[in-house]
Amino acid sequence: MQQQKIIAIMGPTASGKTAAALAIAREVPAEIISVDSALVYRDMNIGTAKPNAEELAAAPHHLIDIIDPSESYSVAQFLSDSGRLVKEIRARGRLPILVGGTMMYYKALMNGIDDLPPADTVIRAQLDADMATIGAAGLHARLTELDPITAARLKPNDSQRIQRALEIYMITGQAMSTLIAQQTRAATPFELLSISLEPSDRSFLHERIAKRFDIMLEQGFIDEVRQLKLRSELSADLPSIRCVGYRQAWDYLDGSIDHQEMRERGIIATRQLAKRQLTWCRSIPERLIVDCIQDNVSEQVLAHSLKMLKDN
Repeated sequence: MQQQKIIAIMGPTASGKTAAALAIAREVPAEIISVDSALVYRDMNIGTAKPNAEELAAAPHHLIDIIDPSESYSVAQFLSDSGRLVKEIRARGRLPILVGGTMMYYKALMNGIDDLPPADTVIRAQLDADMATIGAAGLHARLTELDPITAARLKPNDSQRIQRALEIYMITGQAMSTLIAQQTRAATPFELLSISLEPSDRSFLHERIAKRFDIMLEQGFIDEVRQLKLRSELSADLPSIRCVGYRQAWDYLDGSIDHQEMRERGIIATRQLAKRQLTWCRSIPERLIVDCIQDNVSEQVLAHSLKMLKDN
């Protein structure tokens, strides 16, 4: 089956991806598919830099505000949802634009994912109870005995992935590393025409990240996290609360750090995220790079997108 060619605007946080996508949408009929693991959560608006009402009204957006912070959203779900949306958008005669910085989603689109068993609610509940008793380190030690290869590549505090690896073992009786080694990844129907927004001077991006974090604080980010913290079913171990900025604000509201340290940790964590995103982008040789510190980034992205679509 011929692969579908779609525009993908990727890059580190605070590089201007949303503005660039909207520049395209103003010129051609288009709809935006978010490639962001934080924007899926409802009631998490300020800390995720979610598009504002004006931006959301400028073009249809998808995969934003689709689950509760108490829930999880997997790479497999993203692949399924994005594939369905691309078909629906194309059927409407519009251009799908993938926009965001969650690189594991892009990686799955490019390379496919391993066909592993779906989540089991009973086993998940059991593992959650074990987590409350022995913690992530205890589960990691258990995983080391059952699947040392997977355990070796996971940090002892990476509770979500540790639980997933244990869940797979409990469902199948086999180590996740063994199952992955035996599988052939399914091909994705997408061919991404990738435009990557990258800074020629990383210090500029660092300054922009710090400024944006301060703006978020001024907009009421702490109050947003305080409202989440009032919900008894939410905890610091959930993927939603582990999002950059939220974990630091959560710790501040717990009283374990002061406001200044929360700000510093939040900015550092965001810069570290940006570094990882850039590293991943640079692993894609066919990407087209636009320097995100220039004044005409959106105009460049629009021109490149139109040319790439015409050439392909």
